[in-house]
Amino acid sequence: MNAYPRTLLAPQYWLTWAGIGLFALLAWLPWQTRRWLGKHLGNWIFNHNRKRRQVVLTNLRLCFPTMNDTQRDSMAQAHCQEYASALLDYSVLFFRSRRWLQQRTHLMGREHIDQAIAAGQNVILMLGHSVWLEFAPVAIGAHYRAYGSYKPFHNPVADWLIARSRLQDVEFVVAREEGMMKLVRALEPGRLMFFLPDEDHGSKHSVFAPFCGVSKATLTTPARLAKLGKAVALPVMAFFNPQHGGYDIVIGAALANYPSKDETQDAIALNNALQTLLQQHPEQYMWVLKLFRTRPTDTATVY
Repeated sequence: MNAYPRTLLAPQYWLTWAGIGLFALLAWLPWQTRRWLGKHLGNWIFNHNRKRRQVVLTNLRLCFPTMNDTQRDSMAQAHCQEYASALLDYSVLFFRSRRWLQQRTHLMGREHIDQAIAAGQNVILMLGHSVWLEFAPVAIGAHYRAYGSYKPFHNPVADWLIARSRLQDVEFVVAREEGMMKLVRALEPGRLMFFLPDEDHGSKHSVFAPFCGVSKATLTTPARLAKLGKAVALPVMAFFNPQHGGYDIVIGAALANYPSKDETQDAIALNNALQTLLQQHPEQYMWVLKLFRTRPTDTATVY
C-alpha cells in the first residue's frame, strides 16, 4: 500500500499534487502560526458553513442541555477552531519525520498497556473520535507493535498519502470490507489493535445506549472483537495541548467486566469510558460528526 503508484502522476491528479505541495509548507511553520491560521479557518467554518455548524450545535444541545445559547455558540466555535487546526496539522503527519513528531507527543496512562502485556493479555485500543485522533498511533507506535482498520478515501492521491503516513506508525492496516476476523487473528500479546468505536454506523450491529445522556446507536462490534480476541479494551483519546504545542494521548484503565453477556451493558461501559476521557477537553471531540443520526423507533430525527 505504501509503494508509490505511477498512476498517481496522471494529469488528472496534477491539481491535487499542487495543493499538497502548498500544504506541505505548513509543516515547517511554528506551531503557534499553524494554530493562529487554524483558529481563523475555524472561525470561517463556523460563520459560513451553516450545515456543519448546525450539526455541531445540535450535538452540543443534546449532550450539554444545561448550556445556554451563548455558551453553546462559544463551544461550537472553539470546536471549529480545533477541527481546522487539526486539519492543518495533518501537514506535520505527512511531511515531518517521526522522530520530530514523537518528541512532541506525550503518552499518558501507558501503565495500562504495560500491565495487560505483562499479564499476557491481548489489547484493543478503543480510539475515540477527537479531532486529533491521528496522532495517537504516532505516540503509541513509537513504543508498541500495533495495527488497525481503515476506510479507503475516494481520492487516490489522498488515500496513498494518508496510508503512507499511517504505515509509519503501525505494522499494517486492514480495510473494513475485509471483515473483522482478519483483525482478530492478528491479535497477540504485545501487538495492539486500534479500533474506532464511536461513530454512528446505523442500526445493524448496534444497540442504543446513552452517550453524554443521549440515546446513541453504539456498535456491538468492539465487544465482539474483545470476546473473539480474548482481549482487554482500553479507551484512548488524543488531545492538543496549547501550553506546549504538543499532543497528549490519554489511555484509560481497562473496561471492567468487558465483554459481558449483555450487549447493551457493554455499549454503556464503552460510551461511559470514552465520555470520561472527552470531558478533559470537550471542545476537541469530533462534534462535527452526525453522532445521533440513527434514532430509536418513533423518535424524530435531529439533524
